[in-house]
Amino acid sequence: MPNAKRTPAGEALSTLIPDLFRLNSLLFTSGDRLVAGLGLTSARWQILGAIVAAERPQPVAWLARDLGAARQNVQRIVNDLERDGLVAFETNPHHRRAQLVVLTAKGRQSFDAAMRLQLPWVNGLADGLSMKDLETVSRVATVLRGRLESGEEPDERT
Repeated sequence: MPNAKRTPAGEALSTLIPDLFRLNSLLFTSGDRLVAGLGLTSARWQILGAIVAAERPQPVAWLARDLGAARQNVQRIVNDLERDGLVAFETNPHHRRAQLVVLTAKGRQSFDAAMRLQLPWVNGLADGLSMKDLETVSRVATVLRGRLESGEEPDERT
């Protein structure tokens, strides 16, 4: 397709993608600095958050799926969290080998402390942004994530 051209929306999204990559990197770096004093990293904090958000204990594979991350990476971090006493493993009645990951009291305290640090940080970051703009960004991100997660490939004939 040597003569194929991006649509105006495709061009705008192509311009936005490098900014999203950079934003993701900056969010992780900023998060690392924010929670370093708690012995956490952004990745550890993110996994603790996924455990808190889950309606019930889940195996590592489910946490990885919910985070859109590789199971092996999540397993490594969960093992570190377990070693540090922030999570524990429980027997999974539905699967002999896939243990359930549960937050310990220490893990809950660490997560809550991270969220207290996040409060002024996120409020400052959001300062001056309109709710309408934030809601639009959220909707667009949700649609793009859904398309990518579903494995739908755009029609290449367009």
